[in-house]
Amino acid sequence: MASPTLITPTTSKPKPPFLAPTKPKLLPPTTVAATTAAPQPRRRHFLSLAATALLLLRPTPARAETDEEYVKESEEVIGKIRTTINMDKTDPNVATAVAELREASNSWVAKYRREKALLGRVSFRDIYSALNAVSGHYISFGPTSPIPSKRKARILEEMDTAEKALLRGR
Repeated sequence: MASPTLITPTTSKPKPPFLAPTKPKLLPPTTVAATTAAPQPRRRHFLSLAATALLLLRPTPARAETDEEYVKESEEVIGKIRTTINMDKTDPNVATAVAELREASNSWVAKYRREKALLGRVSFRDIYSALNAVSGHYISFGPTSPIPSKRKARILEEMDTAEKALLRGR
């Protein structure tokens, strides 16, 4: 239990007398009131305009202009995936093809990943999964390493279903 000396002080000091605020004697009383009241409406007006401007002029993420653009870019990515996967490991252009595929996949994913309308599409899911598998393989094993046959078959199957879904508008 706490000691009484900690709760109540043993010696009491007299409180200083309450001092009323003083008014400045150099300025008339009307100017003091006018200077404190005038800036507030201006400040509120400015802040409301600034908040409105921020809401209206905020940067928006890159969005697909039309459904045709999504279909066209998705078909291009599918074509790059197929050509890159089917290249022979002794081909001297494998490293450049993998670099181009990585650039195309990064831009495709950055553009369409935040599109809420596309997230539920079968084509988006399959292309995203195939891009993830291909880029994961090349990141882990290098651009000249061949993709294993099971993984390659799964990626090509996902590309087929994505193409069919794109034709159906899904």
